[in-house]
Amino acid sequence: MTSVFLGMPVYAPRGVGALRGDMPFPEAARVALGNDQLRRNLGHATSTIRGKRAAVVAEVPDWEELRLAGEAVKAATMARLPDLLVRLEEQVTARGGTVHWARDATEANAIVLDLIRATGAAEVVKVKSMATQEIGLNEALAEGGVTAWETDLAELIVQLGDDKPSHILVPAIHRNRTEIRDIFRRTMPGADALSDEPRELAMAARAYLREKFLTARVAMSGANFAVAETGTLAVVESEGNGRMCLTLPQTLITVMGIEKVVPTWTDLEVFLQLLPRSSTGERMNPYTSLWTGVTPGDGPQDFHLVLVDNGRTAVLSDPAGRAALHCIRCSACLNVCPVYERTGGHAYGSVYPGPIGAVLSPQLTGVADNASLPYASSLCGACFDACPVRIDIPAMLVHLRNRHVEERADRPVPSPEAVAMAAMSWVMTKPGRFRRAEKLLRIGRLLGRRDDRITALPPPMSAWTATRDLPRPPAQTFRDWWRSRPAAPVDSLVEEDDR
Repeated sequence: MTSVFLGMPVYAPRGVGALRGDMPFPEAARVALGNDQLRRNLGHATSTIRGKRAAVVAEVPDWEELRLAGEAVKAATMARLPDLLVRLEEQVTARGGTVHWARDATEANAIVLDLIRATGAAEVVKVKSMATQEIGLNEALAEGGVTAWETDLAELIVQLGDDKPSHILVPAIHRNRTEIRDIFRRTMPGADALSDEPRELAMAARAYLREKFLTARVAMSGANFAVAETGTLAVVESEGNGRMCLTLPQTLITVMGIEKVVPTWTDLEVFLQLLPRSSTGERMNPYTSLWTGVTPGDGPQDFHLVLVDNGRTAVLSDPAGRAALHCIRCSACLNVCPVYERTGGHAYGSVYPGPIGAVLSPQLTGVADNASLPYASSLCGACFDACPVRIDIPAMLVHLRNRHVEERADRPVPSPEAVAMAAMSWVMTKPGRFRRAEKLLRIGRLLGRRDDRITALPPPMSAWTATRDLPRPPAQTFRDWWRSRPAAPVDSLVEEDDR
């Protein structure tokens, strides 16, 4: 067994990986909202996925019981995560694999680069993996002289287009087929006459990747699940590219977040029913690849499992936030979110967009580094209804907003919002002050007399009216109305008491 250093870092490190954006969500969302083509692409794609998912979920009479089972298994797993990870390491090692522990993205990237260099390979093929995107592995390998080829069709589109993924399941959801055709024509040899027919695009990608599959000596993957009792890893996918990566190369390196472990095969049964219906709207995954260590003469003969923390223990330490680690990366919450549908994934600045990204990314990085994400929600609750493991994302968003406010309260220089709240508190603590403030509010009637609402205020209050209207203050305060109302007759009061 490996000797594990327990001094885990609190958060994912800055300057590496894809958990922090270049601008706050409101600014990035404003840019995205100006892209009409993006909104059309997203609206069409998410509505199609929602419809498929609804149809296959309706076929399962015990769907809610499955959700409850998934939630219970995940909660029990998090409660004894250290023991299960040690058990997983024991089983992988006993079956010929090697386990490496990485405290953060920097360590994980260094481990993988060293393993690839030891093989002498300069190119690797990759199964779609959120964990490797999170830690910025492709970029780290490129700096080390190794080229990583994405083999998932959507990931290949993103890679060839020098783009960033915008969806957990469908990374190129922001692209339509005409845009994809143009990317292929620009980057693939002999694709000048390619049409935008989906089948022709898929065949072009197949031919482009086939040589890489057959010549690669090293492959990299993530893992959807890892079964602690046997050391078995699982990857589920729809195209068959994963099966090629996981069976043909001599060396296989799997990078996995520590939360992906499940205790037993019986527990895995639950998630293999929940995941395909919630993600692709299928009854089962077309390809479910399972491997346990190394089998002589069959598949990769050198297997390495890299277990990555990268802030996960920080999430686990928060009782109100740790359920974010229950996520099985199905993306159902993205497909029902009205905010995501209008802004797309790039606005979130993280490889984890949408509702789950709004709660997971701030916890992995520290709320201060992703302070705007917990506010990127209308709190409509659709994400909780869609989540196959019942993560209460709305409650978690409120919790993270509260953490953000508390952290800002400790700053030596208060924010404008804190100043405004303190002023309101000062006014409301004394009846006399409150009465005078009510009288001053009547001035606002002059500002809203045209439309009976206030649509523009001077800075800094313009930050509110730039996106919202204020109701016009009433002509009479509640106190004035109460004093001026006619007194109730004594007889009627007696009758009320008798009733």
